[in-house]
Amino acid sequence: MSTHHIADAACSVLLTSDPVMKAQTARDIAESWQLGKVKHTELSDTRPPDRPSRPGRPDLLPPGQMPRRRLGSVHGRQALLHAIAHIELNAIDLAFDMLARFYGEIGINDRYEFVSDWISVGDDEARHFMMIQDRLQDLGSTYGDLPAHDGLWEAAEATSDDVLARLAIAPLVLEARGLDVTPGMIRNLTSVADHASASLLQTIYDEEIGHVAIGAKWLKKLALEKGDDPAACFRHYVSERFKGTLKEPFNHDARELAGLERHFYTNIIH
Repeated sequence: MSTHHIADAACSVLLTSDPVMKAQTARDIAESWQLGKVKHTELSDTRPPDRPSRPGRPDLLPPGQMPRRRLGSVHGRQALLHAIAHIELNAIDLAFDMLARFYGEIGINDRYEFVSDWISVGDDEARHFMMIQDRLQDLGSTYGDLPAHDGLWEAAEATSDDVLARLAIAPLVLEARGLDVTPGMIRNLTSVADHASASLLQTIYDEEIGHVAIGAKWLKKLALEKGDDPAACFRHYVSERFKGTLKEPFNHDARELAGLERHFYTNIIH
């Protein structure tokens, strides 16, 4: 891959509709970044699309119309893994939209670290998608076979104008929710002896702690640069921009490991 600008590279992911190709493009860009073939210091006129390109399937339906996930059946495990694959595909786009949309707002002394952090997140999410897609195929299914919902990208659209809003909602609400619910999924898969799927979710869970940590680091840094209290900043954006509610129970230990302390998210009233 030849030398190119981070905005163009990130948009190449966002504009790829085929899910496997999107994931592979993300991984290729991460490799190019490691080889020093992605420019990031100067600004670019390239702007990300309002919505990333997506395949014709899956059908996008309201959350209440998602398939049931009784994990004792193969179909139930397919439904769970399909939902996770959809989350990971959205997470690829969220990471590269973060780069394309907001890299230029980061001071030049911090921009390399910002770009490096979010490319690493996007690379992880791409690998996660490929892992889950392979497991779905082991179970006789593939991404697109079942419906999915569009809530993750709706949250992206609601935060497209403000990097602090995006940091508050994407990594520190949506990904942090994954830290709360994934251990239970792992236990449930283990209870029905689907150890292969449980192992994949364990890998994803361990690495998502690092993703939440990156979000927490940048929210704290950018809020302090503006003279704002990071926890108050987080609570403001959750109340203003997040449609849902923060649901208990919280995985306080994992959140703490990621630098998302309890006083950020407890007692937020919508």
